[in-house]
Amino acid sequence: MAKVSADQLGSEPIGKLLIKQAVPASIGILVMSLNVLVDSIFVGNWIGSIAIAAINVVLPVSFFIAALGMSVGIGGSSIISRALGANNQEKALKTFGNQIALTLFITIGMVILGLTYVDSIIPAFGGKGRIFEPAKIYYTIVLYGVPFLALCMMGNTVIRAEGKPKFAMIAMIIPSIGNLVMDYVFIYIFDWGMVGAAWATTIGYGLCFSYVLYFFISKNSELKIGWHHLKFDFPVLREISSLGFVTLARQATTSIVYLLMNNILFGLGGEAMVAVYAIVGRMLMFALFPVFGVTQGFLPIAGFNYGAGKYQRVRESISTAIKYAAIMASVVFVGLMIFPAEIASLFLSSKEGISASELAVNAYVLEHTPTAMRLVFAATPIIALQLIGAAYFQAIGKAIPALLLTLTRQGFFFIPLIIILPNYLGELGVWLAFPIADVLATIITGYYLRKEMKKELS
Repeated sequence: MAKVSADQLGSEPIGKLLIKQAVPASIGILVMSLNVLVDSIFVGNWIGSIAIAAINVVLPVSFFIAALGMSVGIGGSSIISRALGANNQEKALKTFGNQIALTLFITIGMVILGLTYVDSIIPAFGGKGRIFEPAKIYYTIVLYGVPFLALCMMGNTVIRAEGKPKFAMIAMIIPSIGNLVMDYVFIYIFDWGMVGAAWATTIGYGLCFSYVLYFFISKNSELKIGWHHLKFDFPVLREISSLGFVTLARQATTSIVYLLMNNILFGLGGEAMVAVYAIVGRMLMFALFPVFGVTQGFLPIAGFNYGAGKYQRVRESISTAIKYAAIMASVVFVGLMIFPAEIASLFLSSKEGISASELAVNAYVLEHTPTAMRLVFAATPIIALQLIGAAYFQAIGKAIPALLLTLTRQGFFFIPLIIILPNYLGELGVWLAFPIADVLATIITGYYLRKEMKKELS
């Protein structure tokens, strides 16, 4: 796979460059998504469908803490891409050093709080009834590894900002493979159940951190920081925070969505309904990997060329990214519309001797998941515009419009819809909220992106 240097971000043809950036990002996201997907299949088949629901309860908590690292990474990487484009090496180094220090400071504090209030957090996120105990086991172990995950997410975006997508891809692949191998050993061979699933995930985070650390101390990285770069620089921190808050707000909103969805669905159908959402949620992470890959590949290209004042290349990168992402989203849409039942069946145990209650949950999940999946992904072909549009404003350092457009789908539309529609339509209202929010958010993003391009990139 071709190597991309920072300077090439401003010179190579956009289509070729986007492929070089997006393919490694897509492969990395694919492997990470496959990890979540296969991990859920292993857990569902070797432990049970209630275990899938338990992991679904824990994910928003651990992902939110990890998202703190991602938000620091993406906010700082926008600065680094533009600094490299403007040939300001010292600002890039200072930003990276502050990213490391800030990530450690925030995530360790969050882990301490998370462990202190574990018995309150799990029920609040839908970990009730038979879900509570396995969720607590998984949560407690995984939380110890979350600071490593946060550092990985932060470091991965910086690697991509340097124009090194191949290394960013490898950093995403290593923990996924490690987790799946450990799943097999700890769950299938050692029969450790939820304890095994949790330790497999935590070890995967440690492997990822080890590789990211290796990259930055090796000759492959252009960012060689000193201890003085770790000292907090408040103007840099403000810029990181304003841009990173966009990502953090998105992830915080995602955690709120999980909280609301798990509780609303538990009220509508108990543990079985939460298991349905767990499967649909895994597909939301997995199926859209090529679209997210194009978005990740687009960010450093747009940021670098905007910083270098090459606005025609920025315009071209926007249109090319939207086109590529829309094609990928349409392919995903067709597959999910045709095979939802077959996908749902992969997550359910077929082993002999499972309990009557587990059989009842499996039957419910098989009956309800296909309809849910078709409705949730109904507007998938148009989401490319919304994702690329919001990412553009983040790439060029415009935090407020990036924040508002990022929150449009889940914050402004989806959350109110899932609170209101189930009161009238029950379960159907929950699933209809997804495509309605997608359509409304895409219309608004398209309007503001077009307006911005006419004003700033003419």
